[in-house]
Amino acid sequence: MTPTKHILVIRLSAMGDVAMTIPVLLAIQEQYPELKISILTRAFFKPMFSQLSNVSVIEADVKGKHKGMIGLYRLHKELKTLEIDAIADLHNVLRSNILRQYFKTSKIPFIQIDKGRAEKKALVAKTNKKFAPLPSTHQRYATVFEKLGYPLNLEESKLLKKESLKENTQKVVGIGTKTWIGIAPFAAFTGKMYPIASMEKVVSELNKTNRYKILLFGGGAKEKEVLSKWEHNYDNAVNIAGKIDLSQELAVISQLDIMIAMDSGNAHLAAMYGIPTLTLWGVTHPYAGFYPFRQKENNALLSDKEKYPQIPTSIYGNKVPSGYNKVMETITPEMVLNKIEEILH
Repeated sequence: MTPTKHILVIRLSAMGDVAMTIPVLLAIQEQYPELKISILTRAFFKPMFSQLSNVSVIEADVKGKHKGMIGLYRLHKELKTLEIDAIADLHNVLRSNILRQYFKTSKIPFIQIDKGRAEKKALVAKTNKKFAPLPSTHQRYATVFEKLGYPLNLEESKLLKKESLKENTQKVVGIGTKTWIGIAPFAAFTGKMYPIASMEKVVSELNKTNRYKILLFGGGAKEKEVLSKWEHNYDNAVNIAGKIDLSQELAVISQLDIMIAMDSGNAHLAAMYGIPTLTLWGVTHPYAGFYPFRQKENNALLSDKEKYPQIPTSIYGNKVPSGYNKVMETITPEMVLNKIEEILH
């Protein structure tokens, strides 16, 4: 395929999946500096791309002017004015498939990600399970660009640089020389969320040492309520949820010494900056291809597969079979604390 000059990249959601595009786009920027990239994504995610000089963010207003078939046609007309040479669809969902149909008449190359749905289905199957590592999402993204004529070397690509904290952010996180530990205790689905009581014990024990500043990450109202309680109960804990915007939240993440997260978006945000990231896994598994970019293989704690042999039961953590709702209790707070010390030292 003839190499192109301006590629439209489609990746609308979710946060973790969008974050996983960053190392790939960094590799493109480094290995093909002449190439122009426009990424179609949610406006909220724009700060993630601030360090990418060759990337422009096109905002998809899928709940407003780009909603439905008519809205997507309107979006298609807007995109055509960008003089795109090719489209890399890293999402491959209904919306992007509709856009693909609209673009057919323009004969612009439109390459879609192979999500490996069949092999992922086999990985989580109850019977005839094929328990083997699948290609990473990062590699699946890279394959799309390879098909467009841009093979990528992800092994040696750079990561994002540390970002500076604004004055209001410094007031939120405070000053001092303690080691910064980020903790993001939530996930979209309960199947991949560490028990809150167990995570609070981790926070409590870290707090007792008086050696760490514990920065708490979350989003929704219930999450903020839990994190506010922890901030109140533990002197070294700081809840940043809802106190700063995403760009400054990313700046804080870039300054961490370690991030503790689930198989979720915050793990991928930390990995963008090369922050050592400890991930805790429930009914999902790294074999599905969502392990944070370039993290050491042992920077993860997995639920006990001998006790729960059907793991992984789900790709996204939304399918928890009967008897599997306590898989993460096989990861004790002591194990988490020991792994934190191991990674830090």
